[in-house]
Amino acid sequence: MAIASIESVLQQMRALTQAADRPTAAGGEVPGGGFAGELKKSLDRISDTQQQASGQAEAFELGKPGVALNDVMIDMQKANIGFQMGLQVRNRVMAAYHEVMNMPA
Repeated sequence: MAIASIESVLQQMRALTQAADRPTAAGGEVPGGGFAGELKKSLDRISDTQQQASGQAEAFELGKPGVALNDVMIDMQKANIGFQMGLQVRNRVMAAYHEVMNMPA
């Protein structure tokens, strides 16, 4: 997958997170719980996992003691799996949204 497409997906996920933080059309705030809150928590966990894996990979590249290659590879795979899961959830949410929008009135 090209870096530009990964950055595009990350931009879309950030946009979803920002949209979840905006007030609803009725003028009330989106509650901390519910779907929007859980979505934000999940995106934050995915981001934290990716940042941790990147930090560990950088530490390994710099030759810092106590950082093993197998740990770096496992953490990078965990971050990749988390990202792929987030991407699939986004795809399913978008498909459900399109299905609802195409329902007859």
